[in-house]
Amino acid sequence: MARDAFSHVTTWVFDLDHTLYPPSARLFDLIEVRMTAWVMSALGVDKSEADRLRLHYWQTHGTTLAGLMREHGVDPGPYLDDVHDIPLDRLIPDPTLAGALRALPGRRIVYTNGCAPYAERVLAARGLSGLFDAVYGVEHAGFLPKPERAAFDAVFSLDGLATESAAMFEDDARNLAAPHEMGMATVHVAPARAEGSHVHFHTDDLSDFLSRLI
Repeated sequence: MARDAFSHVTTWVFDLDHTLYPPSARLFDLIEVRMTAWVMSALGVDKSEADRLRLHYWQTHGTTLAGLMREHGVDPGPYLDDVHDIPLDRLIPDPTLAGALRALPGRRIVYTNGCAPYAERVLAARGLSGLFDAVYGVEHAGFLPKPERAAFDAVFSLDGLATESAAMFEDDARNLAAPHEMGMATVHVAPARAEGSHVHFHTDDLSDFLSRLI
């Protein structure tokens, strides 16, 4: 049973986008428009080339920001402020998820490749403020992105998290490889399950999955 597999967990780590709100909200559509515009402006390229570069950055470096920093020396601060400056009216409070999170034993943290201020705004829009002991963004990893192992090492060291008694919930299966190697229980939160030994569990309904662990 899943409950038995998580009986040792004392720290619950959650990604943000498409994990603590459903993909159907399509917030990332708004962020991607701003990302593309930023690449166009910063590099002086057209939209087609910006989209091509963003795909290259994502595949090669994990995120658009990581690619911009490593290949072009972009300052991450203004970039993060700009691309996350989106309306959140597509999000609605989720009291069922809030209740399931509140019932989890131990600490609850958010760790996102976005920035922490954006994460706090999303949590507020979802009615999840005050439920997490810490919220970490890419800035807390020295702007290293998941899925890089060094990014996880930085954030978990900062938090003082013991990985052998922790679980990671993520919509991007790539980002579960390092937690798996670190001894964490891993849960893929997505419509369809990804294959691989690093994916221990899958759910397309986070609230329901968490409710069955208590």
